[in-house]
Amino acid sequence: MGLQQARGNRGFRGAPERSGRVVPVRTGAREMPSRGLVFVVVGLIGAATTEAADQLGSNRDIRPILSDNCFGCQGPDDRDRKAGLRLDTPPQAVDSGLPPIVLGKPEASELNARILADDADVIMPPPESHKTLSVEQKATLRRWIAEGAAYEPHWA
Repeated sequence: MGLQQARGNRGFRGAPERSGRVVPVRTGAREMPSRGLVFVVVGLIGAATTEAADQLGSNRDIRPILSDNCFGCQGPDDRDRKAGLRLDTPPQAVDSGLPPIVLGKPEASELNARILADDADVIMPPPESHKTLSVEQKATLRRWIAEGAAYEPHWA
């Protein structure tokens, strides 16, 4: 039974070689992909998924920090908003004239300067709010700014 004989049988997908190994056989216009190709495609998809998972998401990683610590003064409520700044949407400017977030540049961002400040008149959140950011939360916000501070639409 050779390769020619296997081609005549449309239901048969492989033909044994003399070594006993089954090799893919052309059946009509399509050829079965090799396992190596399947592994390469699966590997590429896995690598892309891992890279995307490593990047911070504004809804998953940032919004909870800002909601718990910042939205009381810089959130959606016009009556309670201080300095005319909203952090729940892509921000425009701060009273000091410095942009709160400079995309990709945490060292030039007012938000980063305020969360790292030692001065009680400058630090955010302010001491009277009785809220503080952990070292991990500050690092997460800094990394988000460095990654481009992408805002995602709110889920609701």
